[in-house]
Amino acid sequence: MEGFQAYGAGKAGEVFNPLTFIRQPQTVVRILCWLFSIVILGCVTNEGYVNRPEEVEEFCIFNRNQNACNYAVAMGTLCFLCSTAFLALDVYFPQISGVKDRKKAVMADIGVSALWSLVWFVGFCFLANQWQVSKEEDNPLNEGGDAARAAIVFSFFSIFTWGVQGLLGVHRFKLGSDSVTFNQDYIDPNQQEPLEAPPIEE
Repeated sequence: MEGFQAYGAGKAGEVFNPLTFIRQPQTVVRILCWLFSIVILGCVTNEGYVNRPEEVEEFCIFNRNQNACNYAVAMGTLCFLCSTAFLALDVYFPQISGVKDRKKAVMADIGVSALWSLVWFVGFCFLANQWQVSKEEDNPLNEGGDAARAAIVFSFFSIFTWGVQGLLGVHRFKLGSDSVTFNQDYIDPNQQEPLEAPPIEE
């Protein structure tokens, strides 16, 4: 069947169009997830460690809890790598010819997006709580305050960007299932066997 599409992409082998790819909703949201992870990672690694004037060793700005900074750095790094990998998969996706392989890719996208939304929800709650109980005497010069708040805010935003990414994946999955079902049930009228003409009575 001409024009058949499966799971949000056309037939395998079509020419890659960068403009069309960039305009796709899942690409836009994916890039936002990628950028947010960079912001969080940059805020914590650059300004997430402070010390008192009389101290030499630096501690995590979030209530001096090293686990909070370690969590943010680890999740920011893994999220950056994951977003990059799925962006590459999105580029390669139209070249996947097997419908089952496309289905697996979309299902992986849904599962990973849901997981990351949960991870960032936990991260947001953790960072916000530790920032709330931070003591002023631990950072009398208020260094890195804006960076800490930015990390919390973009952790909050990441909950929704990954959630939206998961919903877009569900939408692609439904479209793909409907398209595959229609393709299996479709009968090309040109390929139907011609009806035999009734015999002519003499």
